[in-house]
Amino acid sequence: MDEASFPVVGVVIAVVSSFINGSTFVLQKKGILRARKSGGTYLTDCVWWCGTLAMIVGQIGNFLAYNVAPAVVVTPLGAVGVLFGAVLASWLLQEHLNLIGKLGCALCCCGSVVLIIHSPKSENVTSRAELEERLMDPVFLVYISVVVLLLIVLIGWLSPAHGKSNIMVYVGICSLLGSFTVPSSKGLGLAAQEAFSGTPTSDSRALFLFLGLLGILVVSILIQFTFINKALESFSSNMFEAIYYVTFTSCVILASAILFREWTALGIVDCFGILCGFITVSVGVALLRISQESKFSWSQTKAKKD
Repeated sequence: MDEASFPVVGVVIAVVSSFINGSTFVLQKKGILRARKSGGTYLTDCVWWCGTLAMIVGQIGNFLAYNVAPAVVVTPLGAVGVLFGAVLASWLLQEHLNLIGKLGCALCCCGSVVLIIHSPKSENVTSRAELEERLMDPVFLVYISVVVLLLIVLIGWLSPAHGKSNIMVYVGICSLLGSFTVPSSKGLGLAAQEAFSGTPTSDSRALFLFLGLLGILVVSILIQFTFINKALESFSSNMFEAIYYVTFTSCVILASAILFREWTALGIVDCFGILCGFITVSVGVALLRISQESKFSWSQTKAKKD
């Protein structure tokens, strides 16, 4: 397979993964509702497990896509999954967004695509030694330290106190973990080439890097998995997926830009595009929050009348 075919393969894998990922939250939410109705736990519900299996397959697809195509091409295709998830949720869960919610969802997807189009483009890291150099960059280490500190605050303090009432707590946790998952997915492919090449150039350092990145990836996915289900227990799947996609994409762009030192390559047009994209997604998230609050107020008013 020549290098020219790599982006095509990556796009195909990313599109298929987007549809699979779009069904994940809906199926898991359906399983949670079925278990709640029967008085059992969703861990024994077959629909929830179908959603979990879809998540695993989707993550494997994302891993493959990130290793055969640039992240700037793969990531925006996640918008397909968001829209598919909204359609599926209206059918399986009767989660119908009102006009404000639909507009917010559309703005989130469009704004994210604009962000990615104008995000700084990195040169591909082609060796394990180059990857190690980027990972040990002081700026990137400071950024990762800040992310870890934020995760400690969100998981240890804000999640128990405000997680069930504020969707941004769970979204923030899952999105910040994207700073680990995507770079780890990209790095695993490079480390594996040297660690398991079977040639004299393969060494224990490459194997150590591979195992370290694999451990980070597994832990990050497991924590994301836990808090995604916590979010689905309290919030609608289509709203969570739309906001999560926006914040996850933003965290991935920021982490990649810092890791690959891309900001110096930004021009005026790209800076303006990023600003417009950020404003668009911010308005979209705000509209989704307004939609959520209006539906909550309406349900409370209806409950009082009944």
